[in-house]
Amino acid sequence: MTPQDLRTTRERTAEPYDFRRPTSLAREQSRMLELAFETFARAWGTQMTARVRVLSHATCHRVVMQSYDEYSASLPSTTAMVLCTIGDTDAKAVVQFPASDALGWVHHMLGGHAGESFPERTFTPIELALVRRIMDDSLEDLQYALGALLVAPIAVDGVQYNSQFAQAAPTTELMIIAEFALTVGERETRATVALPAASLLPRLGSGLGAASTANARSLVEAQVQTVPVEVSLRLAEAPIRPGVVLGLAVGDVIPLPHPEHRPLQLSVNGEVLADAAVGTSGSRRALVVVSMKESPR
Repeated sequence: MTPQDLRTTRERTAEPYDFRRPTSLAREQSRMLELAFETFARAWGTQMTARVRVLSHATCHRVVMQSYDEYSASLPSTTAMVLCTIGDTDAKAVVQFPASDALGWVHHMLGGHAGESFPERTFTPIELALVRRIMDDSLEDLQYALGALLVAPIAVDGVQYNSQFAQAAPTTELMIIAEFALTVGERETRATVALPAASLLPRLGSGLGAASTANARSLVEAQVQTVPVEVSLRLAEAPIRPGVVLGLAVGDVIPLPHPEHRPLQLSVNGEVLADAAVGTSGSRRALVVVSMKESPR
């Protein structure tokens, strides 16, 4: 390996691959979704101000794609989850926010004053009706913001209060998750909107799974050749009994079956590839390959 190859290898960085989440959003897809959810955030804040009659605004912090299991695990155990149907799909969309904050919205709608706090509890029938009215308006804003990305009608189906028991979708279903900071009056809270990825990805372009597999082998081989590996020089191994290992002390000598004139073994991850001798390169130690080992293809 030449010094130029070494420099190139050091400059390359490898990103871990998550086999639980084999797909990800392309940059163009992420940008399209971010713009759509930012539009929804502005409309959501305006709609909350009109409904609750308290100055409100919303900000979209990030958009990611996760499995439904990962999404539900990230939520508080007790929270308000508004489940919404999307056309004829089995998986449901989710609009999630703390139930205590929703009770504060209802309190303002009924003429209450700011400053009161509410516990995390289920809604009464009147409170549920008012929350559903807010959600109906919010879903209209969401569908308008997504535009052609979401053509199927979306509507409120019900409300759940336990994130672990609310089965909006199968655990492995991929969801598009948008996280918001929603401020109503002086109180800021975290809210999320989760949509089944299957209802959005077909209209997001060819970012996922569009690459041809005709040259997959050559691409994998080219990538493998650039992955950095650790090489080591070692002596021939000497088998010894566990009792000897347990009785080792400072000053003990273990004979190794490695002749003095024999080169050391050059190995990668325990696999011997070549014989090499110790040398120098400038002020650094180096190795000189003297022979290669034959390996099966």
